[in-house]
Amino acid sequence: MATEYASQTRDRWGREDRPDRPPKRHVLPPALRAPIEARTWREFGYLMLSLPISVLLFVFAVTMTSLGTGLLITFLGVPVLAAGLAGCRGFGVVERARARALLKLDVADPAPVRAGPGGGPMSWMGAVLKSGVSWRHLLYAVLHLPWAVFSFSVSLVFWSYGWAMLTYPLWQWVFPVYTGTDGIQLYGDNTHSIYLDEPHELALTSAFGLLFTLVTPWLIRGMTTVDRVMVTGLLGPSRLATRVSELESDRGVVVDTAAADLRRIERDLHDGAQARLVTLAMDLGLAKEKLTEDPEAAARMVEGAHGEVKIALQELRDLARGIHPAVLTDRGLDAALSAVASRCTVPVQVEVDLPARPAPAIEGIAYFTVSELLQNVSKHARASRATVDVWRTEDRLMLQVSDDGQGGADATAGSGLAGLAERLDAVDGILVITSPVGGPTTVTAELPWRG
Repeated sequence: MATEYASQTRDRWGREDRPDRPPKRHVLPPALRAPIEARTWREFGYLMLSLPISVLLFVFAVTMTSLGTGLLITFLGVPVLAAGLAGCRGFGVVERARARALLKLDVADPAPVRAGPGGGPMSWMGAVLKSGVSWRHLLYAVLHLPWAVFSFSVSLVFWSYGWAMLTYPLWQWVFPVYTGTDGIQLYGDNTHSIYLDEPHELALTSAFGLLFTLVTPWLIRGMTTVDRVMVTGLLGPSRLATRVSELESDRGVVVDTAAADLRRIERDLHDGAQARLVTLAMDLGLAKEKLTEDPEAAARMVEGAHGEVKIALQELRDLARGIHPAVLTDRGLDAALSAVASRCTVPVQVEVDLPARPAPAIEGIAYFTVSELLQNVSKHARASRATVDVWRTEDRLMLQVSDDGQGGADATAGSGLAGLAERLDAVDGILVITSPVGGPTTVTAELPWRG
């Protein structure tokens, strides 16, 4: 029984009946841990590689662009300029891979160059020259060099000076043994020189080195943030292309959801009301034949058919409620959600605070979202009470369903919550789940307000 429940819970909620893994604990606080973290070394390596790569990219881009622009008075300028832009796009592939490996920045590849219907070299060159992506790659090649020079110089100076001063007491012996001096010369002229060779001077130098070493990782992170912005903004797909891709994905989700709903309605009709109506027609036909021969048997058959009619009507009513309940159309979300809450197996408190009714499509999605979440509370949460809150914030409709159950809800395990998140995403909605093991569970849905 426990295994069956765990399987049901995992299928519906994505829960797992086992305690969460304890979070990884660190002995050192983040400020002291930063200089030796893998992230710091990866980002420092990224900045060190930026300068040579940017020099090569800048030289290539400026040379090809200048040569192509100068040759535009002849036909040769077009292919040279197109080749330069195509080369910049090739460097963009390398830069995105480098950011993905060292900065853990996953930037999608922009749309490839699509030649015109005629095909051929001329069509391809025209597509490259008309592509905004190509010119953004060229802009990146020009702008990234001065930034790479600055970030390379600053990070290398802070990094090398910090570690050198921090470890100075370990290698200070090199000076008197091999250079004939007492240590690092802090000041010197013809009459007087100051060397860092006393114990307190070694300690003070090491303390300054520790300060530099602790500051350097955060300085590197700040500079790589600029690189992240440049890579994302100039080497990734445009906002319009990203939005088009999202809409295409959302359209597919909507189509799949609509098809699944139609199949569910067809199955419910075929297995439920339709089968009962066929049985009812057969019973009434038999009752008609026995009406003159055996009126009492006919009366009993009509009475049984009357019961079948009631059951069929109830099934049709439930099916209609699943498609779009009449109370939602007539009285709005407050009354419709109160009706859903009354059918929940645990007491549910419903609070709806809306200045007006949203668009029917948004209202329907909000209703079915709350209905699905309350069904999950009834079946899997093991809760003693639940709450439903609905309100409007600026141009967003907010829904929040909470329960005091066992927790552990997870939308990443291919559960019903994942499908609900996809439905909300199809209309620019968001689903946020907070459900630690042991409870409580709070699911917040955000929908666009369309009045």
